[in-house]
Amino acid sequence: MWCANGSCGSNRDKKRYNSFNIIILVMEITNQKLSGEVRVEHDLLGDKSIPVEYYFGVQTMRAVENFHISRVRLNMYPVFVKALAMVKQAAAEANCELGILKPEIRDAIVAACKEVREGKLDEHFVVDMVQGGAGTSTNMNANEVIANRALELMGHKKGEYKYCHPNNHVNMSQSTNDAYPTSVRVALLNRTRDLIESLKWLVDAFRAKGEEFADVIKMGRTQMQDAVPMTLGQEFGAYATTLAEEIDRLENNVRLFLEVNMGATAIGTGINSDPDYTPTCIKHLREITGMPMVAAGNMIEATNDTGAFIMYSSAVKRLAVKLSKISNDLRLLSSGPRTGFHEINLPPMQPGSTIMPGKVNPVIPEVVSQIAFKVIGNDLTVTMAVEAAQLELNAMEPIIVQALFENIEMLINGMNTLRDKCVVGITANKERCRDLVYHSIGLVTALNPYLGYEVSTELAKDALEHNKGVYDLVLEKGLMSKEELDNILLPENMVKPRKFINKKV
Repeated sequence: MWCANGSCGSNRDKKRYNSFNIIILVMEITNQKLSGEVRVEHDLLGDKSIPVEYYFGVQTMRAVENFHISRVRLNMYPVFVKALAMVKQAAAEANCELGILKPEIRDAIVAACKEVREGKLDEHFVVDMVQGGAGTSTNMNANEVIANRALELMGHKKGEYKYCHPNNHVNMSQSTNDAYPTSVRVALLNRTRDLIESLKWLVDAFRAKGEEFADVIKMGRTQMQDAVPMTLGQEFGAYATTLAEEIDRLENNVRLFLEVNMGATAIGTGINSDPDYTPTCIKHLREITGMPMVAAGNMIEATNDTGAFIMYSSAVKRLAVKLSKISNDLRLLSSGPRTGFHEINLPPMQPGSTIMPGKVNPVIPEVVSQIAFKVIGNDLTVTMAVEAAQLELNAMEPIIVQALFENIEMLINGMNTLRDKCVVGITANKERCRDLVYHSIGLVTALNPYLGYEVSTELAKDALEHNKGVYDLVLEKGLMSKEELDNILLPENMVKPRKFINKKV
């Protein structure tokens, strides 16, 4: 066995690892039983045997050998696989319309693409999301799977590429450098819809709690110190509002991906494509995706610039940061139960300790914050990868893609979990909240307009020194009647602006 740290094993052992384990890897990825029958495919580097059951070919096999990196495969993001098929279908339709692809080959490619879009061939999209080559391995994985399935539909065997070739036909009028980023954009547009839907559900949950807790008076805090009274409903309503703002941010930034560079081919000059290919392809892409895709104004710029990913990643990060802030608040508000704030109760999800009986931890807000940390780190990865672009292409785009899809998946799962396993089940400790208000030094702020800053300061000082409540001290000193004090301290009078009448200052 080849040691993980590379400190043991001969060259022969390493060679055995590369040749033997690749078979195991592919078997694990596809979960297919193999007959042992193979077909031989050829590329620039030579021949390679491919099990006949696989729709992918020689270049995909080399990618699996070379990029056993994250173990996160294309098929773990079905939305991306479907987007690749949409782009290949649009290209085939355009090439046939322009008279450079035979109708029978077009029909087979389109039929194969539809099967991919239906998820029927997901297990054959096996390359690692993290890869060198600016996405070439991903593009070829799609080209080979679609070509081999098209061959079967035409009555041929897999690998009989003279009838339908991965490069000559499926990849016609394209380069990885336009097909791959266009597919990424289509996938991000689609998956962001799901992200926004999950976000809306979470906003609705917080808003419902805001309404439920509208009459629960509590103490607001700034800098972890008592501030002024508010309602628990106002606090949860603010959470709903701050998250709702992110819906517009995401919608605005994801629109950047409607501009694509199909027809740019290698570097944006459009070499090897028909002059009418770009508008024709984008017309079909609009029909297939249902999205208002448009051609980039400058194809060379669009091929080497990945700035839109920074904008989008920043919006995703902003959402994650807000979710973490709210999660921190939920942990604080539920802290205790005897020695913390204990203003709310989070649903108990699991025992919290292997040594402390009865302890229950706020595990859901904790995991949401950890998701945020990962999203923030991935945002830095995106930024560095965008900066690393050189000349006419950004070869680091695969790590940008992997980081963004990982962020979206984690946030969707995290928000759904936060909503279903935490927010909807939160209850308020109403008496505890009110008791903290009436025993808080911060209550004096509500009296400031009536008693003046100096008197209020003395009240606060006396309350602290003698461990008394502000309420009791006001009555004890005869500063107000009980009726006056109770009126000022009514919850509805403390949590919103009001007209001041008969102030004593």
